[in-house]
Amino acid sequence: MSYIKDYSYKSDSMSAEARQAETAASVYRNMYLWMTAGLLLTALSSFVVVDRIVHDGEFAEMFLGRGVFYGLMIGTLVLVFVLNGMLHRLSFMAATLLYILYTVVMGAWLAPVLLIYTESSVFQVFLITAGTFGGMALYGHITKKDLSTVGRVAGMALWGIILASVVNIFMHSSMMEYIISYVGVALFCGLTMYDVQKFKEIIYSYGDQVDDNVRKIALIGALSLYLDFINIFLFLLRILGGRRD
Repeated sequence: MSYIKDYSYKSDSMSAEARQAETAASVYRNMYLWMTAGLLLTALSSFVVVDRIVHDGEFAEMFLGRGVFYGLMIGTLVLVFVLNGMLHRLSFMAATLLYILYTVVMGAWLAPVLLIYTESSVFQVFLITAGTFGGMALYGHITKKDLSTVGRVAGMALWGIILASVVNIFMHSSMMEYIISYVGVALFCGLTMYDVQKFKEIIYSYGDQVDDNVRKIALIGALSLYLDFINIFLFLLRILGGRRD
């Protein structure tokens, strides 16, 4: 009889663990769904703005002005800092709306950049980015190695990339631009692996305790992966993109 009781207890315990794992996996999948939704909104926003620029001269003159371009760039920076810095104070609904707004504004900001390159090369680079990102994300998901060192090194290297990019605004060096682009691809590939592993561990540590805080963690994970994807895409576009005549 005692054997049967022990066996039953173990079975119930395993069922609880399985339920916790399934709940965490569901939240983890939602992180990727949010990332994908963000990319789709960005693509749609870019398409709409590009179409208006091409077919509406007055809109093109207004939108391609430096004020609008830098205004959108500042807007994306403000939104991402708000999401990262004030997430714990925001409701899940407010954080979700800010995430949606951010991806739409990012798409508008990218529109003039995409006009530099041919449609076919943009599509090809997008496919290459998707394959590269998918491979890095898969590795980050399945590896047993601790990637925290990769994350720290990539985080420090990111500041170097930003500084070099600012310097190159004044130098206009094509060689430096290519170096920055290659380093940027490697950097955000590393960050992709690290972010996937980090957010997987955080989400699974909550088990079946799904509340707004866990959902917000998944949302900020989606934002991190979204930014990794966008940056890999932009750096690869500099390297592989075919410019319009």
